[in-house]
Formats: sequence, structure tokens, C-alpha cells
Amino acid sequence: MNYPVWYLPETGGGVLIALIAILHVFVSHFAVGGGLYLIYAEKKGLRENSQAILDFTKKHARFFLLMTMVFGSITGVGIWFIIALVNPAATSFLIHNFVFGWAAEWVFFTVEIAAAFVYFYMFGRMDSATHILVGWLYFIAAWISLLLINGIIGAMLTPGAWAENQDFWVGFFNPSFFPSLFFRTFIAIMIAACYGYFSASFTADSDVREDMTRFSAKWALVSLFLAIPAGIWYLSVLPEPAHALVMGKSPTISTMIPWGLGGTIILIIIMLGAGIFRSSQNLKPIACLTLLSALAVMGSFEWIREAARRPYVINEVMYSNGIMKSDVEKLNRDGFLHSALWIENKEVTPDNRLLAGEELYIQQCYACHTLNGGNNDIVSLTANMSYRALAKYISRIHDVRYFMPPFVGTEKESMALAAYIAGGIHGKDIAEPEVVQVKDMIASGEGLFEDNCAACHETADLVDGVEGQSGAELVQMLKTLDEISDEMEPFAGTEEEHKVLAEYLGSLPEGVE
Repeated sequence: MNYPVWYLPETGGGVLIALIAILHVFVSHFAVGGGLYLIYAEKKGLRENSQAILDFTKKHARFFLLMTMVFGSITGVGIWFIIALVNPAATSFLIHNFVFGWAAEWVFFTVEIAAAFVYFYMFGRMDSATHILVGWLYFIAAWISLLLINGIIGAMLTPGAWAENQDFWVGFFNPSFFPSLFFRTFIAIMIAACYGYFSASFTADSDVREDMTRFSAKWALVSLFLAIPAGIWYLSVLPEPAHALVMGKSPTISTMIPWGLGGTIILIIIMLGAGIFRSSQNLKPIACLTLLSALAVMGSFEWIREAARRPYVINEVMYSNGIMKSDVEKLNRDGFLHSALWIENKEVTPDNRLLAGEELYIQQCYACHTLNGGNNDIVSLTANMSYRALAKYISRIHDVRYFMPPFVGTEKESMALAAYIAGGIHGKDIAEPEVVQVKDMIASGEGLFEDNCAACHETADLVDGVEGQSGAELVQMLKTLDEISDEMEPFAGTEEEHKVLAEYLGSLPEGVE
């Protein structure tokens, strides 16, 4: 609310962040694990007195240098650029709170760059012991860079007491610091092994190709299996809401988990089959599939980690739309529009209701939703909802869907947002609904359904589920909806409203085709 919004209605800024960040994280973890891989590949060549393995290691070091220092650096800058545009509030908050950590990371990154260039360009030009020490210097600097960034981004998911006191060290050594550090270290080594496997597939010497294929496969399998207990440890320290989202409460996370599991299974099969047992089958298409599978593992983890923070971008501190949790009470009392800096309509009037509603959508919903786009499309998600249903849903959206931030603002602003979605986007009637009296049981039941159920259900979808059930059974069902599905909550009306809604549901088989 204190920064302008870079509005890309059909794309959404979150998708751009994901595309850049996942590719960068995949390469940056290669930059960490790859340093260790190069050290032990060179030591293997020296131990076996094999010039062919040393030549392979030098060629792989050139590929490593280009991939990490060129592509990795460009995507690293790209991340800062895109997050500053898409979520400047969170970016500014993290910079100001962890400025010492970022500064230290940049120092080690400079050491990392210098050591990487010396390692490659002095390969074979300095004595092997000194050259390996340069490799260790690179790996240690790269790993400390990982450690520093891990502490900062870990605070975004598991802030602990830092959410209250903003103490640097409390935030840095947050509850997920060590499990995340171990998990990322093992994943970095696994990714480096997959890149080594990839390089081996391009080696003309069949003996070297098979030898380095087996070497890479062993590294990949050991590190992958070590990452599993670290991942379980990581999961165990998540706050209860985030843990519940990862375990199935979030539809976004449920979609991504199969990608991670699928990538893991494919990696194990390839590394065992075309790595250890039949290393001669390390063909270029299989090696490419290995990298894609590793990318699926890394990408699904990062996507899940991001989604587990919802409804926050910084857990318990700042919501996904950049609104501070500490400001919610004041904004609900005084109004959001009046406090936001980069908007035109400072209050809702009959003449600007749709324009104000659109600005509220951009400020509070666009962070996670697109307009006719592929990611959380607000058009398709609200297609079956009336103005009345939207108004009711928005007022309690955080209670119904924990992973969505609460609407922040006055009731009048909430109604304006509902009017924009129903009328401005869908062209539906946005006249204020009349109060329905309880005299007409079916009519008032329809109103209760509209207010409490229509956000997620159409009447035609419920016919089979309610057919043949008595009024008492339907009342009991309304009280135990959470037992039917974790995504539903029991109807919170009075006893009389339970009976009215149950009678309306009981009438559906006769009145709805």
C-alpha cells in the first residue's frame, strides 16, 4: 500500500518471480555443490594418475564457470529486479532488517568469483596441492553464501520470536535454520552430481564416461538419500499452519508435490540403472532427463516453501499483498483507501464504486491472482458467484481459506471489491440485495445458501449428495462439514437457520435438474 503496483493482469508478478527464482536457485545450488564435486573429481584423477579424468574435470570446470558465473549471476540480478517490482514492501523490509547479512554474503560471493576463475585458469598451471586448496577456498565461500542466504529466507517462513522483536540473530538462527541448511547442502551436492552426470554423457572416451558416470551417480544417490531425513526434520519445525498447508490444506502445494516425488523417483531409477549398474547407457537424452528431474525436485521444493508461507510473504509479519499484520486493525477502522499512497480513489462513493473496487483488487488480490491468466485466475474462480455471495465471502475469506489474506478495510470497501468482481469483471447485477424474511422457508434458505455456500458450490452439484436425506440428517451434515472435507467448515448459523438451510437443500432434488 506504500508502493506502486506493477500491474500485469494476465501474467501476475508471482509467476515471473517463480520462473526466474527457480532457475537461479537450481544453478546457485549447483554453484555450491559443484565446487565440492570438482575437488573430489580432481583428487580422483590424481589418485588414479589418470590424465583423462583430469582433462574431464577441467572441461567440466569450464562448463561450471560459465553456467554459475554467467547464467547464475544474470538470474541473481534478475531476482532482485523482479522482487523489487512485484513486492517492494517485503524486499525493503528484508534489506533493512538483514543488511549485515546481505553485505556479508556479497563479500563471500566476491571471494567465490575470484576463486572460481583462479581454479579454472590455473588448472594444470600450479601444483596440484595448491590448486585443490583453491578449490576448497571456492567451496567454503560458496557454502557460507548459502548459509547466509538460508538464514535470511528461513526467517520468512519460520520467524519464531523474530516476528515480534526483529532481532537480527533471532531471525537469522530461526527454527528452520539448521534443517534447511542441511537439506539445501545435500540437494546442492545432488544437483552438482546430476550436472557431472550430464557432462560425462558428452565425453568421447568411453572408459572416462563410464567411470565418471558411476562416480556422479554414487554422489547423487548418497546425497539424495541424506536429503530425505533432513527434509523430514525441516517439515517437523514448520509452524502448525504452514505444516497443515504442506500436508494437504493448500491446493497449490498439493499440485506441486507429485512433481517433486516424480523427479525423485526418476532420478533414483536413472542413477541406479543408467548410472551404477549400466553406466554405458548414460546417453545425452537420459542425461538431459536427469537435469530436468533434478530441476523438478528443486522447483517443487521452492514452490512449496513459498506457498507454505501463505497468507504471508513474511510469516506472521507481512501478508502476501504487502500489508503489515500490525496495521490490519487500524486499516479496518480507518479504511484502506484513505491510507494507501498510490491510488486515485480515496473513498468509496456511488459514482466510483467499481473504480475503487478495481484499485482494491489490484492492491489486495493481484499479488496472488491473475485476470484471465493461468495462475489463480480470479475470473474462473468467481464465475459462479453472485454479488451477494462475493460480499459475504470476502468478509470472511481468511476464515474460510486460511492461506488467503483477510480483506483489509471497511465494510463499504469490501462491498466495492465484491461489486468490481461481480459487476466489473462478470457484468452481473450489483444492486444491494433485499433482506429476506424467514417467513418463506425456501426463499430464506436460498439466501442462506447464497451467503454461505455459493462461493464454492452450485446447487446442481449437490443434488446427488442430499437426495434421500431427512431434515435431521441434513442438519447434522451442516454441523459436521469439516468431517466431509478439510476445506469446508461447519455451518455457523443458528439452530433455526440450520433447519431453514437444511429444508432448502432437501428441496433441491425436486427443483434442480
